[in-house]
Amino acid sequence: MIVYEATARRFMEDVESNSLMTQIETAFQEKLGRSIPPGEVTAYQNSLPRMGMVVKRSEVAEDCGVLIEYKIPLTNFRIDFVISGHDDQGNKNFVIVELKQWQKASSVDGDGLVESYTGGAPRVVTHPSYQAMRYKDFMSDFNETIYSGSVSAYSCAYLHNYLEKQPEPLLEDKYTTVIDKSPIYFRDDQSKLEDFLAKYVKYGNGMDILYEINNGKIRPSKKLIDHVASMFKGNQNYILLDEQKVAFETARLIANKKEKSVVIIQGGPGTGKSVVSVNLISALLKDNLNAIFVAPNSSFRNTLVKRLTQEHSAQRIRNIFKGSASFYDAKEDEFDALIIDEAHRLKNKGAFMYKGANQVEDVIKAARTSIFFIDDDQAVRPEDIGTIKELKRIAEDQNAKIYEMELTAQFRCAGAEGYINWLNDVLQLKETANYNGWDKKSFDFRIFNNPNDMRDEINKKSENFSARMLAGYSWMWTSASSGNQDGEVEDITIPEFDFRMPWNSRKVGTTWAIDERGINQVGCIHTSQGLEFDYVGVIIGDDLNFNPNKNQFSTAYTNYKDITGKQGMKDKPEELNRLVRNIYKVLMTRGMRGCYVYFQDKELEKYFMNRLLLTN
Repeated sequence: MIVYEATARRFMEDVESNSLMTQIETAFQEKLGRSIPPGEVTAYQNSLPRMGMVVKRSEVAEDCGVLIEYKIPLTNFRIDFVISGHDDQGNKNFVIVELKQWQKASSVDGDGLVESYTGGAPRVVTHPSYQAMRYKDFMSDFNETIYSGSVSAYSCAYLHNYLEKQPEPLLEDKYTTVIDKSPIYFRDDQSKLEDFLAKYVKYGNGMDILYEINNGKIRPSKKLIDHVASMFKGNQNYILLDEQKVAFETARLIANKKEKSVVIIQGGPGTGKSVVSVNLISALLKDNLNAIFVAPNSSFRNTLVKRLTQEHSAQRIRNIFKGSASFYDAKEDEFDALIIDEAHRLKNKGAFMYKGANQVEDVIKAARTSIFFIDDDQAVRPEDIGTIKELKRIAEDQNAKIYEMELTAQFRCAGAEGYINWLNDVLQLKETANYNGWDKKSFDFRIFNNPNDMRDEINKKSENFSARMLAGYSWMWTSASSGNQDGEVEDITIPEFDFRMPWNSRKVGTTWAIDERGINQVGCIHTSQGLEFDYVGVIIGDDLNFNPNKNQFSTAYTNYKDITGKQGMKDKPEELNRLVRNIYKVLMTRGMRGCYVYFQDKELEKYFMNRLLLTN
């Protein structure tokens, strides 16, 4: 999507005549069906006249091409300003300019991160040069027009209100590499920016270049494919075993048939769904298929990328691993294959930041072959609509051939398939043959009557193993604006034991599971689903209760604190309780070697203890 497209001459005229904002406002209404947010109006009014002056003083040709608010296909990336043209060697080029109204910033820990006052509060965000470079790298990796060499991309950042300090935090040594690739210009650097633009686009004839960019086929470059493949070479964590190998080869063959198809691969926790899915993305890319890995859960997706890559290459790989909200406006069969892991978390209309109506329909429409990895028992919110029934319904609507497979062998919980089956039976999620337990030597399950003792044991385990504390949504989560950006507030409290811990840090974000500070915080379902640790300590709050007389679970609506997770459920107590039991089942199966549990509801603790006594 492009909000504004014109020649450089037309752009300068629109700025000078003060008509540019009217055109942008009209485009927003026509293309997005909404008005421009007030904050963005201010940004346009401050930044675009400055760029008009830069373009004019740079003396680039009047027939250079200009784009404003260019949305990179199948991403949420919106590029502020693009100018295209030829250089003095006749090469076709375009320059991405990231515009900021900042007046001050400070450096922080983390690759390419800074802190600045934006959106009404101090926030940790990406360095402006890094942000501009990210857009350039994405287009260089995915737009065939660019990576084929037909057009070259360049990027920079322009902070037109920012007076450079001495010393300047945004120019610290740790940002040198990114600034070398994507220069940053401050308030008094206007002439330098003018020279930068003129170097690449001075000789104009840029509208044809914009056309080539807009119509370039979106598919991964060979360079990126080779980079992805190299990550798996010799990686022992992604070796396929037994039925995993069968599912992998079968799905690969189906994708290469190049027919409209939907592949459904079922599997419970620990059956290796993610091992198969990650191997598939590498293989299908090597097969020269235009394939993307889709994961609705951002914590699972980002942790996976971070585990696979070094910091400098994470952004490139992240462009292969996408969220599920990106496909609502994709063309039919735009991709050869989409691999959807954790498909039970696909969303319906109204989900956060999702503009479509049904993500299952989106991805099946967008791909010739859609490969879904799914566990119907892991839906944890009412908006989670990714069920096998729904996949089949939409596949039939779109005349796709349906293939089904199932993974049953357990590789999580030290091979203790019996433990997971026992847990399903105890939580009354499904009747299993393991009502009387599992081989205790294969998996360490313990019930603690003091949460401090459980935390101490998890801390001990973390010295030699991966270990985390987890909890259900039985406690409110203090907002960042109230001083809880980095886990400062100990929201999870159990007063009778003087127990206090914070929820996982917003500052760390979606990679909390592998951040060294995570051991001192409590993870939730959204930062742990799809991931695994050696040991977990799970606090089961008063959002799950048990009535021994009725042998029945219940959930009080007011005790479950996930506001989004209980929307529309106030008069559906059984459905809400089922979701809560699903959540605890997921949390209690994140450990591969052991799971420790503390219960707030003592009747629930007695019930589990009695069931534990019945085990072999």
